[in-house]
Amino acid sequence: MAEALKEAVQSADEGEIPIGAVVVCKDRIIGRGHNMTERLHDPTAHAEMIAITAATEALGGKYLSDCTLYVTVEPCPMCAAALAWAQLGSLVYGAADPKRGFSLFSPSLLHPKTTVESGVMAEECASLMKDFFKDKRQ
Repeated sequence: MAEALKEAVQSADEGEIPIGAVVVCKDRIIGRGHNMTERLHDPTAHAEMIAITAATEALGGKYLSDCTLYVTVEPCPMCAAALAWAQLGSLVYGAADPKRGFSLFSPSLLHPKTTVESGVMAEECASLMKDFFKDKRQ
């Protein structure tokens, strides 16, 4: 999760919502991403989507069943559905997203075999988000 937090900080430094993600396979990071929606003018350029693309490219295939995605904030329904299509093995996220997180809508958006762990470094992850939006409001 510490590596995902580094991605989130980079995102904030670029003026993007501070969410970071890394995909790990066999103890090796094979994909990284942070939000790039503003830079790319693309509403689908979420941290998870960038990391999924990098990871599948590294593996040379579209399935991530032996991989874990670490992301600083609970994925939205779009990202959860993409993770289902990628057949992600495990999802680990930091801060919950009570307004837009996938679990609010339906945990079944994920692949049935995907395991989920939440609340990992939740304070640090939530802090980044709170500070970012606090600065935006000033």
